[in-house]
Amino acid sequence: MMKLAILFATVSCAAAFAPSSSRSSSKSMLFSTPTEEAVAATESTAATSNTPADIPQPAPAVKPINGWVPDESLVCYGLPGAVAPTGYFDPLGFARSGITLDEIKRNREAEVMHGRVSGLNRRRAAPDPFGITGPANDQLQQMPAIPFTMLASAIAAFEIRRAQIGWVEPDLGDWTRTLWKLRDNYYPGDIGFDPLGLKPKDAKDFANMQTRELQNGRLAMIGWAGMCAQELVNHRTIFGTIEFYQKVYAGVNPYEGCADGVIC
Repeated sequence: MMKLAILFATVSCAAAFAPSSSRSSSKSMLFSTPTEEAVAATESTAATSNTPADIPQPAPAVKPINGWVPDESLVCYGLPGAVAPTGYFDPLGFARSGITLDEIKRNREAEVMHGRVSGLNRRRAAPDPFGITGPANDQLQQMPAIPFTMLASAIAAFEIRRAQIGWVEPDLGDWTRTLWKLRDNYYPGDIGFDPLGLKPKDAKDFANMQTRELQNGRLAMIGWAGMCAQELVNHRTIFGTIEFYQKVYAGVNPYEGCADGVIC
């Protein structure tokens, strides 16, 4: 009995200084094959079953979300999005060391959603059934009341549904505890809308597709900002600006026929 007790004490002391396998497994989750994951899970189960009951067990590993396991030792907790030639680019420190996981996920949520809106916001090139004219900066206030109300209601419905999917329900008794808090099992931007079935099931493929979406969304946001700035400067639509410079390069006066005080 004394020998058995000494053996248990020795095992527990050695286990205390042994490297933890949970961190290495979380880092390699995105790159392991299903066979490797199964072997790792079997080894973990066997090791746990052989551990005496009186020894405290480590906390279970975080369940992967679309193959991603948050790792605070990695930049941006290991979220995809960094590609050559810039690599990890964060001059303003939105993902610097010390930022919490919830803040990282919330910033990524904002980046993904704004990128999607910028990519979709090309209505200026389509015919307008309401007779709205001029630059996009001046179009919203030209909408009739009923279509404007329908648009605002649709946006509100989508945003409320997105909040229900990704955000923790507010605690009215202690509102600071749940304010801006995302669900632990929510992947930023994944609201379950995939009518074409484009979402990859493999973790590496999903990370690659997420990176492509982020890069296209970032480019769309920069392009949209440039177009808005151009319209504010010359008060012309994109196609109106192209037509304006075609006249300039053709030697035609672009202001010919414009009334006094009217930008045309």
